[in-house]
Amino acid sequence: MAIKITDECINCGACEPECPNNAIYESAENWKYSDGTNLSGKGMLPNGKSFNADEDQEPIDDEVYFIVADKCTECKGFHNEPQCAAVCPVDCCVPDDENVESEEELLVKKKYLHT
Repeated sequence: MAIKITDECINCGACEPECPNNAIYESAENWKYSDGTNLSGKGMLPNGKSFNADEDQEPIDDEVYFIVADKCTECKGFHNEPQCAAVCPVDCCVPDDENVESEEELLVKKKYLHT
């Protein structure tokens, strides 16, 4: 499953540079599927969701850092554990029960984002 950042976040920013998928953004920041990935133009994610990689997306949270679930792979294929959770000083990077994926699905997503 993807990781999410809870509202206990203190906005320290420690997590953002650790994400190999560039799935973490500062509060109120627009984001793109192309940020930190090899995606460009229109496409379809492995989960069937269509996107335009170069189009600005609305922020997911206006108060604290947020993780884009469509780009989060829990660091599978890069590290042994989610790096955001490993560096978070307040333990607010937790599994997102609303975005459950198997390890196989996360590895497919990782390959899709970076090939």
